[in-house]
Amino acid sequence: MPDTLLDVNLQQVADQELTGTWRVAGRVLSQADPTTELARATQLQLLPQQLVVATDHGSVLGQWSVERDALLSRPYLQLSLPQDSTTALVTRLRRSVTGAQRALTLYFHSGMELQLVQP
Repeated sequence: MPDTLLDVNLQQVADQELTGTWRVAGRVLSQADPTTELARATQLQLLPQQLVVATDHGSVLGQWSVERDALLSRPYLQLSLPQDSTTALVTRLRRSVTGAQRALTLYFHSGMELQLVQP
């Protein structure tokens, strides 16, 4: 039986909580270009200052950082890849009581949404 996932307060989440290897469990492209690395991603690795985007055709290296808006302290991921730079709002972070399972939802300016899970 899977662990129950609890919402994490995004205003208080430490940037390190976002690191790790995330599997893409779902995506909504909306108006996003379906040929970009992020739109075709099967996995994202958020390592210290390094981003690895895995697709069915290989991996692309980039960088990432967390920025917060001044008013509500909402976390945004700044993602830089060789062919593209973009920003994604972290709209939801959930984790099990034990921390063994986590789920992360990112919403991009293009309208694309990625649902990521660990493990």
